[in-house]
Amino acid sequence: MSPRRGVAIALRLILLGFVIVYAFFPIAWVASAALNPANTLINQSLIPPNATLDNFRRLFDESMATEVHPFRPFALWIWNSIKVSTISSVIIVGLTALAAYSFSRFRYRYRRQALLTILLVQLFPNLLAIVSLFLLLQLLGSVVPWLGLNTHGGLIAIYAGGALGFNTWLMKGYFDTIPRSLDESALVDGATRLQIFRYILVPLIRPILVVIGLLTFIGTYSDFILARTLLKSADEYTFAVGLTFFIRGQYQSEWGAFAAAALIGALPIVILFFFLQRQLIGGLTAGAVKG
Repeated sequence: MSPRRGVAIALRLILLGFVIVYAFFPIAWVASAALNPANTLINQSLIPPNATLDNFRRLFDESMATEVHPFRPFALWIWNSIKVSTISSVIIVGLTALAAYSFSRFRYRYRRQALLTILLVQLFPNLLAIVSLFLLLQLLGSVVPWLGLNTHGGLIAIYAGGALGFNTWLMKGYFDTIPRSLDESALVDGATRLQIFRYILVPLIRPILVVIGLLTFIGTYSDFILARTLLKSADEYTFAVGLTFFIRGQYQSEWGAFAAAALIGALPIVILFFFLQRQLIGGLTAGAVKG
C-alpha cells in the first residue's frame, strides 16, 4: 500500500469516527438521562454512577396513575400513535399510488397543470391551515362524530389529505422508470388497466411504496402541532403530545421519565428501519432516475 493511499484511508476512518460520534452522542446523552435517578439533563455523565431503571418502570406503573403523575397512559399513547400512523400511511400510500399511476400512464387535458398545482400547494406550510382545519373538523363532527375534533378519525383524515403533493411527484418518477411496453403487452393479452396496476406495476414499485409509507409513518408518528390542536382528551393523545406531560407545568422536573419515554417511543421507528432498510435505499435511488 502506498503512503498516499494509507493517508487517504486514515482520513476516511477519522471522518467516519467523527460522524459516528456526532450521530450517537445525543442518543447516549438521552439514555444517560433515562438511567439517571437525579431527573436532570445538566451536569450529568454519559455513564451515571447510580444508574437505575426506575424511570422506565414508572412509565408503566399503575400506582403512578394519578392526577399528579399521569404516567400510566404512556402505553396507550404509544398505541394511539402506532394506530394513527399506520392507518394514515396505508391510506396515503394507496391514494398516492393511484394518483401517480394516473399522472404517469395517462395523457389527458390539464394533466400538467394539475401536477404543477399539487406542487404549488406543497409550498405553503401546513401551519397556515391549522385554524381552517380546526373549524372544518368542528363542523364535520356535528355530522359525522367519529371524524370530528378529539377523534383519531379526524386526525387521520387531515393527515391523509395533506400528504399527496410531494409523495405523488416522488412516486410518479418511479412509475416513469417502468417501461410502458409492460402495460402494452398486458393490454394485448387482455388485461384491464386495474389488473395491470394490481398485478404488474404494484409489485415493481414496492420499494417506493415502502419509502412513502415509512416517511409518512415517521412524519405522523412524531407530529405534535396538529395532534395537539385537534386532540383534547388525554386518552386520545398520541405519543408526541403525551410526552409533554413530563416536562410542562408542575412536571417540568421529570426529565428522567421524559428521556425514558423518548427512548421507548423511538423503538417502533427503529424496528421499521431495521426491517425495511433494503427497500428504503432502493426506492429513494430508483425514484430519482427519471422524472
